[in-house]
Parts: sequence; structure tokens; C-alpha cells
Amino acid sequence: MTKLTPKSPRKPVPLLVFGAHPDDIEFGCGGIIAGETKAGHAAHFVVCSRGEAGTNGTPQQRVAEAERAAKILGATLEFLELDGDAHLEIRATHAIKLASIIRRLRPSVVLAPTVELNQHPDHWRLGQLVRDATRLARYGGLKELKKFPSHKITNLFFYAVSSDAEPSGAPPVLIDISPPEIIKAWTGSMEAHASQMKTRNYVEFQLARAKVHGMRASVKYAQALYPNDSLVFESLAQLG
Repeated sequence: MTKLTPKSPRKPVPLLVFGAHPDDIEFGCGGIIAGETKAGHAAHFVVCSRGEAGTNGTPQQRVAEAERAAKILGATLEFLELDGDAHLEIRATHAIKLASIIRRLRPSVVLAPTVELNQHPDHWRLGQLVRDATRLARYGGLKELKKFPSHKITNLFFYAVSSDAEPSGAPPVLIDISPPEIIKAWTGSMEAHASQMKTRNYVEFQLARAKVHGMRASVKYAQALYPNDSLVFESLAQLG
């Protein structure tokens, strides 16, 4: 059963972002989201647990924090019930549920956690499920998805919640998030997850990661995305 928090958009959204836990999206790619929404692009979050297994914070607290963070980033949000925090399994039924969301919202770009094994197991399992879902959403004959017409996204990108989750040997796409208004919104969205700061200063950690990525690109702050498929351009001019 899917609970909408708030009601999810009925019209297509350019950007659909999946997270395994209430804070994954903000920590892993919140700066990128802030940049997109400030540019006028709609973003929608799908969070696949309520942080029930976390050391700090009740599920009710975690949901409220996620709602505040999404509002700060200018995104809409819904929670999807799968197996629960720390119990996520790779199942065809889960991939089909995710594919139905993709068909309903018809995004151009989808973001999901990387599939690197050296991280919380819910992260890489969700990344794999989302990758499967983007394919299933294209298959017109899948009976469970007949409610919505088939849909092919333009690009699937993976984000890394932690340094350990960054794919080795895969050059990232770096997104410049240096403008102060973007950093302010991103920082505010992370600080909204106050219950999680009892374990570690995640805001400081993520800002430090963004500074390192920024140095690689000769900007102040950057966040990394990892494309699932090769990026295709019509000419070299588009790379300028």
C-alpha cells in the first residue's frame, strides 16, 4: 500500500528520485535537487521505508523530518511500503510497484542509490530494483502495469549516499551546486533530519564530499551522479 505524503503529482514530473530511507535523497543528491527545483523543474521523491530500524528517531519522527526536508527542497513526496527498513529484498513484485510509479509520473530522469555492495544493503538493493523498474515500465504487455501506458525514461542516474557507495573506476557526472542559495537549501534539508545528527555530523560530512568533488571540477561545490547507460549527444557543441 502506498501512502502519499503529500499527495503525489498527477501530471508528469521531469525528475523522479527514489530513496531507501527518509534521509538518503537529501544526503546523497540534495544539492542537485535544490538546483533543479530552483530552476523551475518539478521533482518528486519516493521513500521506500520509514527508518524503522534506525538507531535514532521513531518512524513518525523520520517521516516528519522527510516532509520538512522535501518542502525545503521544493519537492513532493510519497512513502512506498515494501519490506521495511533493513529488510528490503530483490523481488519482481517490488520492481513492478516501482515501475507503476514510473508509468504514473512519466519522468524524464530517474535518480536512485548506486548498486555498490559496500553500503547499507537497502541502498544497493533499491538501486537494482529501480534499474529493473525502468525497464519494466517500457514493456507494454506486462499485465500488472496495464493501468498506465508504457513509458521510457531518458536517463537513469545513480547517486552515492556515502563515499563507500561511489563506484570505483566509473567517472562521475559532476553537477555544480556552488550557488549560495542552493547550498543553503541543501544544508537546510539535511539539517531537517535532526534525529540522525545524534550519530554523526552528516551535514559536515556531505559538504566535505561536495567540496572534494568541486575541486575536481574547479568549482566550490559539486555532487556526483553515475549514469546507468552511456550518455548520447548530437554534437560536441553540446559538451561545451
